[in-house]
Amino acid sequence: MRRNLPLIICIVLVIAFIAVLPFSVTIVPIAQVEAVEAAEKFDAPSFVAGIFDSKLVPTVQEKAVELATILSQFKVNDKGIAKKDDLIPIAEQNGHITVGEAHVYMVKGKGVVTEVDTKSRVKTMSVQLEGYDGPIKVRLYTGPRIPSDETSVRDAVGFINFGDFRSQTEYGKVANELNKLIVKQVLGNVDVNTLVGKTIEFTGAIGVRTFNLLDIDLSQVVVVPVSLKVVE
Repeated sequence: MRRNLPLIICIVLVIAFIAVLPFSVTIVPIAQVEAVEAAEKFDAPSFVAGIFDSKLVPTVQEKAVELATILSQFKVNDKGIAKKDDLIPIAEQNGHITVGEAHVYMVKGKGVVTEVDTKSRVKTMSVQLEGYDGPIKVRLYTGPRIPSDETSVRDAVGFINFGDFRSQTEYGKVANELNKLIVKQVLGNVDVNTLVGKTIEFTGAIGVRTFNLLDIDLSQVVVVPVSLKVVE
């Protein structure tokens, strides 16, 4: 029996290893590995640079709806809450609804800058929008960063579609690179600290998230600017 003890121990160890193997090894489908590798090779900055001035900006300038018009159609209670069902026809008329049920709009507007937030991590400025005196506050991102989950520009223009990319990773990179380019090219030369009291004109995009919600917080909208200029 003692002569067979080493063999018995080896057999027990092999059985134990086989038993825990399914829990210690992750099997990744080849297609998933290939999708990640392809996304890593995807040159998102070049893709975005190639469409921004030539296609994206002209699309927004041509198709943007007055933000004042859209806000006037939003019906909110005293807490700034709107009903999702009431917002759907407004989105269908003035923008569109994404697969993820976000309502996205290409917008334009003119107004007076009333406040510039320089303390928050994601900085914005408040605008008293011309043609709208309702309760919904209007803010614009001012940089130096736009939230990583902000995809309004990508989703609103209508020609950047998920099906045109090989993975969700590529699609996400496009939104991130668009935001980076906007910070650099649109907001980079704007001294926001001098804007209070001045009138600006802008085009851009807004998004309203509605997934799994019935009551939508519309106390404020935040515009991702695609163009911005001081006019007075």
